[in-house]
Amino acid sequence: MKIQGKMFIWLSVFILVMAIVYGVWSKEPAGTTALFLAFGLAIMIGYYLAFTARRVDAGAQDNKEADVADDAGEVGFFSPHSWQPLALGIGGSLAFLGVIFGWWLLYFSAPIILIGLWGWVFEYYRGENQNQ
Repeated sequence: MKIQGKMFIWLSVFILVMAIVYGVWSKEPAGTTALFLAFGLAIMIGYYLAFTARRVDAGAQDNKEADVADDAGEVGFFSPHSWQPLALGIGGSLAFLGVIFGWWLLYFSAPIILIGLWGWVFEYYRGENQNQ
């Protein structure tokens, strides 16, 4: 994790330099703001990864002498199947269409989003996946 933190911190430095150069040369506020926001996102991710790397054991990616096989094994638990992202996608699509066609579509999209979010949060508290 240490190397990923360093990569994101260096990326944020690069984005900051480019944001300053772009802002001075173009005098265009939208792109400059987007670059400064990208800098903020990159520095947050880099800080989080660097901070977390101090608390966890060093991974295979932190060892310069490591092989690819050293990083093999279980990565973590991922949900094998879930219908909740589909509900969230449909609800989100309707919500964004509401911005285009009329705010009245939000009355139809909000319940779909809430049902999908509720189902995703409590997916492993009930039903066949309760004990996973």
